[in-house]
Amino acid sequence: MSELDRKLKRVIENAYERAPAVRARFEQAGLTPDDIQGVADLPKLPILPKDEIAALQQADPPFGGMLAVPLEKISHIFFSPGPIYEPAPEPDDSAWDTAVECLKRIGFTAGDIVLNSFSYHLVPAGFLFDVALRRLGCIVVPGGVGNSDLQLKMMGDLGATGYAGTPSFLMSLMRKAEANGVDFKQSFKLKKAIFSAEPLPPSLRQAFVQKYGLAVGNAYGTAEFGMLALNTGEGMAMQLLAEPIVEVVAPDSGQPVGPGETGEVAVTNLSRTYPLIRLGTGDMAMNVDPNPGQSRQSERAIILIGRSGDAVKVRGMFVHPNQLRFAAGQVPGAGKIQGVVTRPDLKDMFTLRVEGDGLGDEAAAMLKTAVTNLCRIRVDAVEFVPAGTIADDAPGMVDGRTWD
Repeated sequence: MSELDRKLKRVIENAYERAPAVRARFEQAGLTPDDIQGVADLPKLPILPKDEIAALQQADPPFGGMLAVPLEKISHIFFSPGPIYEPAPEPDDSAWDTAVECLKRIGFTAGDIVLNSFSYHLVPAGFLFDVALRRLGCIVVPGGVGNSDLQLKMMGDLGATGYAGTPSFLMSLMRKAEANGVDFKQSFKLKKAIFSAEPLPPSLRQAFVQKYGLAVGNAYGTAEFGMLALNTGEGMAMQLLAEPIVEVVAPDSGQPVGPGETGEVAVTNLSRTYPLIRLGTGDMAMNVDPNPGQSRQSERAIILIGRSGDAVKVRGMFVHPNQLRFAAGQVPGAGKIQGVVTRPDLKDMFTLRVEGDGLGDEAAAMLKTAVTNLCRIRVDAVEFVPAGTIADDAPGMVDGRTWD
C-alpha cells in the first residue's frame, strides 16, 4: 500500500465517522470505508456532482453535513457561486504545500515582492495565494481586483518582482504603462507571474515570455481544492500535482477514461476538515498518461477543454466545442465551427459546419484529421458555409438525434 493510499484510507474513515453526508453517500452506494483501500478503489463510489453540494447546504446549512470538525474550528468561510460555502484549509492541510510547490516551479523565491491581484472578497483565490506566497517567504502586496492605475503604481513604486492574478489583467497593466510612454520591461522589475482563473492563449504567453522576459506559470485550480495542475511551458497540457487525487472520468458512468480520451475532472482531497470525495468539478479534460497503469499522478497531465454541460457524446466519446474550435484554428481560413450529430439508419453521423468562404476539399481533409486527432472521433462530412452563418451565441455542438 502506497503512502497516498494510506492517507486516503485515513481520510475516508474519518469522514465516514464525522461527516453525516459522507456516511449517507457511502450507505446509499452500499459501501463502507473498508471497501476503499486505496486510490484504485475510488471508482466504486459514484461521482458527487458539484450542484449536489449546493442542494445539501440548502437542506442542512451551512455545510450540508460534509464538515468533519466542529464549526468553531474553521478559520475562514468563503462563498462561491452556486451558492456554495467553503471552509478555508486548515494550517496543516496539504493544499498549502501544493500551492507553494506551484510557485517554486515557476521560480518564485523568498524575498520576492508579489502583487496579488486575485480577489480577496468572498472567494478564496486571493487568500490562497496570499498564504502560499507568505509561506514561501515572499512579500505580498494585496492588490485584489480592479483599480488598475493604483495597482500599476504599486507595482512600480514597490519594485514588484512577481505577479499573481489573471493574464488579461496583467496585460492591461502593461498596456496602460506603455500608453503613457513607459517602457514596461525597462522601467519595472517584474520577472515572474502565476496565472489562473482564465485561459492563457498561446499568443499572450508568447508576449509575456518573449517581449517582457517573464517566467510564466498557468495554474488550474478550483475554489474547493486549490491548485490541481500547472503548465510552465508551451502547449496546452497541464501537469498534475502530487495531491489532491485527480481522475478524468466518463460523466455518465463515473469510470476513469483511457489515455487520450476526454472526460470530467473529478477530485478527492485529503482533508480531515472538509473531506470531498470524488467531487465532479464540471470541467472537461483530455487524459494524458504516458504510462497507463504505471505512472504516478505527478507524471500525468490534462488538457482542459471546457465545461461538461457543453459536451455531446458521439459514438461513445464526448466531444466538446472547444476541441472543435482548437482544431479549426489549425486550418487557415476556417472560421466559426459547429458540430452536428444526427442518427440516420440508427447510426451516429458527425458533420462539421464551418464558416470558410472559398475553402474546399483540402481544408475539409485537414479539419477531419485535426478533429479526429483531438476527439478520437471520425468526421463523416464537412459543410462549408458563408461567414456570418453561425451565430455568435450558437451552440458549439448540436444533437439532432431522435431515439424513437
